[in-house]
Amino acid sequence: MGLAVHPDFPKKPFIYAMHTYKKEDSLYNRVIRLRDAKDKGIVDKIVIDKIPGGRLHNGGRIAFGPDGMLYITTGEIFEADLAQDLRSYGGKILRITPDGDIPKNNPFKDSPVYSYGHRNPQGIAWHPEANDLFSSEHGPSGEFLRFGNDEINIIQKGKNYGWPDVIGRGKKPQYVDPFILWEKTTPPSGMTFYQGERLRHLRGDLFVATLGAEALIRIRLKKEVSNYRVIRIERWFSRDYKRGRYGRLRDVVEGPDGALYFLTNNRDGRGSPRQGDDRIYRIMPQKE
Repeated sequence: MGLAVHPDFPKKPFIYAMHTYKKEDSLYNRVIRLRDAKDKGIVDKIVIDKIPGGRLHNGGRIAFGPDGMLYITTGEIFEADLAQDLRSYGGKILRITPDGDIPKNNPFKDSPVYSYGHRNPQGIAWHPEANDLFSSEHGPSGEFLRFGNDEINIIQKGKNYGWPDVIGRGKKPQYVDPFILWEKTTPPSGMTFYQGERLRHLRGDLFVATLGAEALIRIRLKKEVSNYRVIRIERWFSRDYKRGRYGRLRDVVEGPDGALYFLTNNRDGRGSPRQGDDRIYRIMPQKE
């Protein structure tokens, strides 16, 4: 599912991968560390294991934060109550050290849980100036007879994001409401803040790949004293919520060349594959 490179690579030649495996009759997710051996990767260690796994709602995004810690999104595998159970790794954002240890300043003693009450968080990205953690999350797809309510959240250490007790904005003090809410089904996936110089007019903007909506969403934000304000939201490559030029979009990243890359995911069992799918696309300036 997810991939991440050690922040001190290649001095510390490690690549991290999250994957699903089956043991007896149960599915689990885990994150392994691979050591770069030039022409191959060698499994170095399992950094975290026994994360609940399923065919859907696996989460799966991993990334190193500005603090050097590894953050891991996990889904509740259609067992909604797991999201509120602090003993379970499902429906959470987890935080561990690069070696798989639990940081001493995690919010819950001896636990990798960083935030909870998540249904299926799919993307994580840090604001380039304030270092605040943003996450994208899927709302219900029929549970409790509800649909849509997809979210962008600003993640705070130790906070409860409400699922399944709250769908969308509950305005209850014990839960954190989403920063951005799409009531119409959008399923956001991977996300990134663009920080490069090659597309200078996009600098500081948040980009979100979406699945069912088949759009690359650009969000322009303004950091205020204690919060953020949305200046503008644009939907790229899609005329409506179902007719995107490229189909389902799984992830978006900034490349080392300063270009913006996005990945289609039409062969995931829910899309309509086109000739040559799936593909990686690159966004560059029109004139260079």
